[in-house]
Amino acid sequence: MKKIKQMRLGILNVAFLSAFGVYSQSSLADTLFVHANAYTLNVKQQLQQFDAMLINDAGKVLATGTQVQLQKKFPKATIVDLGGKTVLPGLIDAHGHVFGLGTAESRLSLRATNNLAEALAAISQYAQASTQRQWILGGEWNQAIWKLGRFPTAAELDSAISNRPAWFRRVDGHAGWANSKAMQLAGITKATPDPAGGKIERDANGEATGILVDAAMDIMEKVIPPQNDAEMRSALDAALAQLRSVGLTSVHDAGVGMHADKLFREYAKDGKLTTRVYGMISGVDQFFDQVSAAGPLKSFADDRYALRAVKLYSDGALGSRGAALLAPYSDAPHTKGLLFSPDKDMRSMVQKAAAKGYQVNVHAIGDAGNRQVIDALATIPQAQNAQVLRHRIEHAQVLELSDIPRVAKLHIIPSMQPTHATSDMNMAEDRVGNERIKGAYAWRSFLKQGSKIPCGSDFPIESPNPFWGIYSAVTRQDHQQMPVNGWHPEQAMTVQEAFRCFTLDAAYAGHQEKILGSLEKGKWGDFIVIDQDIFKIPAKDIYKTSVLQTWQAGKQVYVK
Repeated sequence: MKKIKQMRLGILNVAFLSAFGVYSQSSLADTLFVHANAYTLNVKQQLQQFDAMLINDAGKVLATGTQVQLQKKFPKATIVDLGGKTVLPGLIDAHGHVFGLGTAESRLSLRATNNLAEALAAISQYAQASTQRQWILGGEWNQAIWKLGRFPTAAELDSAISNRPAWFRRVDGHAGWANSKAMQLAGITKATPDPAGGKIERDANGEATGILVDAAMDIMEKVIPPQNDAEMRSALDAALAQLRSVGLTSVHDAGVGMHADKLFREYAKDGKLTTRVYGMISGVDQFFDQVSAAGPLKSFADDRYALRAVKLYSDGALGSRGAALLAPYSDAPHTKGLLFSPDKDMRSMVQKAAAKGYQVNVHAIGDAGNRQVIDALATIPQAQNAQVLRHRIEHAQVLELSDIPRVAKLHIIPSMQPTHATSDMNMAEDRVGNERIKGAYAWRSFLKQGSKIPCGSDFPIESPNPFWGIYSAVTRQDHQQMPVNGWHPEQAMTVQEAFRCFTLDAAYAGHQEKILGSLEKGKWGDFIVIDQDIFKIPAKDIYKTSVLQTWQAGKQVYVK
């Protein structure tokens, strides 16, 4: 019997298919992974188990089955022993921000702060330790966690840092907190009008308080020095390291600009894109006009990169009350939130993108925002509609109950993030009340009508760890197992459903179900090795799952 190879050995060059498409049993290059507790879903979405898998040098799965069967059929294959550990197809995050994730590592996170005083102390300490930084930047604050009952102010931020501009984006990315120096540099005064799709928070005298919501953030971010090429490369390297360490072999990047596209192509071509990227172009403006001349980039560099979708926005976020609601907020009856664009402009944007053959993925949180998107997607000609191009609503967070069936009827894909529910449960029902909450984070309602739900995290707003997402989808609890029975548990998923959402359904949402999402013959050999069997352990322990190894196209890209 062939000597068992150590797991960390590099895989030898492998032979491939014969001229007739028959795999050569005499090949010295095939790699046989054995002694695995492996799971995958098949084309019928049935869960299957196997203990051995053969991958060729091109990185494609040739066969799965029992070790005895495959060793007999492929006696000359190089063997890699996986030590009896649980093996899953590489997981897919259907909504994240790659450069945002990498950039966040070099900025101050306020996520762990429990109150405003802690946040200000952290900011002061960070500023004192970062004397070389022209701007003090960070984010992930949440006034709901701080139990402020209001937004923080520029004056409060000034108490921590006043001699340099400071800017901190809220945890949902849809509001920002500036100090007075930053407000001065951005030219924001009492006379500055609210931009379309945005809001400048003001005090009783009409003075700007330091909080900018949604499109108003652009006023500030235009004066922040942009990242240079070296900083962007550093951010991409940091993001990729984090993504492969949590078992994400593919992500859908929800907002790709010109510089990001250039780096993704370069990294993919050079084999450095260790997590595959399915890109969504930011908007339908100048960069879209330029890149769409050649049509959607469906595959690049062995499917490491694709750019065949467009990302648009209908509204803001629930936490900052920027999400557009059909009726006023239950806890702020003076506002219904904000639509970023008039209905006719939304229709024009989705039609423009679809006419060029692009999938259209629109951010929508509130029920008014979701309705606007559904109405707009309904106007697309049949040849470019959601059944053909698989258009998506990103988040699909709060829908009027009558609109949920329309999503299925129009074949729209609800792309959702389970950890948003467990992060938002401390304020969501306050925002929308106990009736509208029935159409919020409504995973079971979508699954029941046959909708595919590609799951993601919206990193860096949430952790990119997909096991946190699976845990939230199944338990609808925080990591302290609260609330006891889960938050609106009637909308929870099973473990197998959540697993499907992070694999086959996410692959389908990127037109990639024939090459990714499961470990089946002919698909890429993207897989992970983890430290526990998520299908057998108590649900409460799923989020504790640790990734031991990550493999892309049959090559190891991460080992713990």
